[in-house]
Amino acid sequence: MKSILALLAVTLAAAALPARAEDAPADPLSFNIGVATDYRYRGISQSRLKPALQGGIDYAAANGFYIGTWASTIKWIKDAGGGANVEIDVYGGYKTEVAKGLTLDVGVLQYLYNENKLNPDANTFEVYGALTYGPVTAKYSRSTTNLFGFADSKHSGYFDVTANFDLGDGLSLAPHIGHQTVTKNAGASYTDYSITVAKDFSGLVLSAALVDTNAKGYVSPAGKDLGKTAVVLGLKKTF
Repeated sequence: MKSILALLAVTLAAAALPARAEDAPADPLSFNIGVATDYRYRGISQSRLKPALQGGIDYAAANGFYIGTWASTIKWIKDAGGGANVEIDVYGGYKTEVAKGLTLDVGVLQYLYNENKLNPDANTFEVYGALTYGPVTAKYSRSTTNLFGFADSKHSGYFDVTANFDLGDGLSLAPHIGHQTVTKNAGASYTDYSITVAKDFSGLVLSAALVDTNAKGYVSPAGKDLGKTAVVLGLKKTF
């Protein structure tokens, strides 16, 4: 935990370095708040197929460094016998154009579940790298700790490809495919798919996503399939 705080402090200090006035973004600090009919992460419901409240804060400096935090209500920790009902993500990184039209994004991400009381601990730390060309982003995330409470699961990886097509008039279409590999837990590895349509009303975004996975064994205490096919609706305001 001390290492992530130190790294984030360095990132924030670098982000705060003065930049030329003409390069400074108009609004480097942004906030978002939203609600979703289900919190799906990598295709798996984190809220037991129930609605979730979500929100975050981001700071993006003109020199490419960024830092932020995001939170959502969850149910899976309590379902697993723990005590946390909120997930808090803290992240920082650097984004830059490495070639014409090609953007590199590298960073770190800490998932925090306060007093989750699970063994192994559900708190997870990942490093990630992504390349974006045009509307397509390919990203790889790798855990340096156990992954979300799976035993002996260090160095698990998630690879995904997502596109974001601007359809005009505030409409966008985002197809996605990803594969989660859980080290030494082959039965927990799976592939997820989704396609999202969103409409931006001047910062208020309404979205609908068709989500599916081939995951097995991700079930609620009542036996509900947490990776089943579903349509997830969302409403988010950024300001």
